[in-house]
Amino acid sequence: QVQLVESGGGLVQAGGSLRLSCAASVHTFSLYSMGWFRQAPGKEREFVAAISWSGGGSAYADSVKGRFTISRDNAKNTVYLQMNSLKPEDTAVYYCAGRQGSATMTTQRRYDYWGQGTQVTVSS
Repeated sequence: QVQLVESGGGLVQAGGSLRLSCAASVHTFSLYSMGWFRQAPGKEREFVAAISWSGGGSAYADSVKGRFTISRDNAKNTVYLQMNSLKPEDTAVYYCAGRQGSATMTTQRRYDYWGQGTQVTVSS
């Protein structure tokens, strides 16, 4: 019923940039708050960024604040994660997540729908 498809991952050198996209197949995308999570090898999945359904509110993990920017285009049913000044420690599989509601959420269990993930690898 609700599908999220991430794209834009790849290999980049430290200091470089990538933009991840998440396309949502949902009729009422504007009613969903969205988030990005990531999971590095041997690590727990962790919160990266979240955005409210209007795009007016956002939240970031301390580790990415100032470098990453989450945004959304409700007309395109798409949420983005612009990643600048990438570091090797940013290497992970990045997952798009969605939930019904307006508030930004940083906890995994609050999200109902997940994408398949896209690999981001940052070389030193």
